[in-house]
Amino acid sequence: MTHDVYIIGSGHTRFGRLQQTLEELVVEAARDAISEAGIAPSEIDAVFLGHFNSGLVPDGFASSLIHQADPAFRFKPAVRCENACASGSAAIYSGLDAIRSGRARNVLVVGAEKMTHRSTGDVTTALAGAGYQNDPVERGLSFPQVFAIVAQAYAERYGDPLDAMARISAKNHANAMNNPLAQMHKPVPYEFCREVSDQNPLIAPPLRLSDCSLISDGAAAIVLSSADAAASAKRRVRIAAAEHVSDFLPMSRRDFLAFEGPARAIAQAYAAAGISAGDLDFAEVHDCFTPAELLIYEAMGLAPKGQGARALEEGTVFADGRTPVNLSGGLKAKGHPVGATGVSMHALAFRQLTGQAGAMQRKGAEWGLTFNMGGTAVANYASVLNADRA
Repeated sequence: MTHDVYIIGSGHTRFGRLQQTLEELVVEAARDAISEAGIAPSEIDAVFLGHFNSGLVPDGFASSLIHQADPAFRFKPAVRCENACASGSAAIYSGLDAIRSGRARNVLVVGAEKMTHRSTGDVTTALAGAGYQNDPVERGLSFPQVFAIVAQAYAERYGDPLDAMARISAKNHANAMNNPLAQMHKPVPYEFCREVSDQNPLIAPPLRLSDCSLISDGAAAIVLSSADAAASAKRRVRIAAAEHVSDFLPMSRRDFLAFEGPARAIAQAYAAAGISAGDLDFAEVHDCFTPAELLIYEAMGLAPKGQGARALEEGTVFADGRTPVNLSGGLKAKGHPVGATGVSMHALAFRQLTGQAGAMQRKGAEWGLTFNMGGTAVANYASVLNADRA
């Protein structure tokens, strides 16, 4: 019996400031994924929802909102998965487990979040709930403040990362210009990102506005199928590896710059898939703040520790480089509706590997990496996806 699992369909709403309710976003993405998969809704054996919430919406019991997409979903088991900003990947991995255990052949996974109806302060407070609450110092930190501390520590240990951070921001905004689903469709030049100004103020020194991801609404969905169920699929992408590593919640117990959780998850994913960083054709990673993407380059093995800027200087991670990172625009410009983010990464990787990425397309892509992170590198999910050319 093979344990291979495939993605056979994807759905993806636009990200941004949207008028739809959470339910409407879930339903839109779910229907699109089912339609592309080419299977009847009755063939779905279970549904999983990635949804952080943390008080952002009153829907405290949202798992069966997916059932609103089609009457055939009635009585299908439904579960909501929450793991901070990695809630979407948590839902996907739950779906993988359901298939590999033999309990399901086809699973629908949706990730969704509704955020823009709340003030920036409200959203900042809600997201801060993913930090460690039993320490008065850590409890008082917003996530921009956390990653400001990261940038300061990086500067002290390795050298000033601000220039590299500006290049990351400008790169991802440029990539988003090719993504019709992205929240931001405006070029943001490196020179703008580099300087503090009235339009690019300091948010948490040294982080500038251009170093921070967006407050977003949106949803994404994928259909997962076992090897036998996917045998007749029009398109399919094999999940060659799916590795989840969780670290201590208190930052005080970790050397954050070592980024051990992400590095371990990614290394395990490479090993399980039988590849190395050099085999990747692209990666979609968790650039919640630009210092995070810089550290992810190092965790991926694209540059040595403390030298993440080399991946930028050598052109490796740009759209025309050896390993483009965040061709979608990333969280920085595509948007970051928290529960949707991990599912979005997998959905867009599926489209890359099936030649459906439009202007974002990496020609001939065979291998892709997704890395989705919850909290301060606490929940770390690394997937390797492989094109199926059969």
